[in-house]
Amino acid sequence: MLFFRSEERVREWCRDQGFPVRPLVRIDQLWGLARAWYSTRLQPASRRPQPAEMRAIFAGLGLTGAFWDPQADTFDQGPTKVIDSA
Repeated sequence: MLFFRSEERVREWCRDQGFPVRPLVRIDQLWGLARAWYSTRLQPASRRPQPAEMRAIFAGLGLTGAFWDPQADTFDQGPTKVIDSA
């Protein structure tokens, strides 16, 4: 995982390194994902979210597109969310 100040910096880094730009996640989305994903980990009946639950978690955070579908065979190459540069 790499952290950047802005989407512009991501695009520059990918261009310079010869990598395609993949879906981007803001830090607030990452925090929300961690909270939702691991909220029950200390409970005895804890389990991994099922695909429908995963899609709901991702969608609730604004993470959409085939990349975020746990049952997709392919995903698009473009970003799904723009990183705030502020």
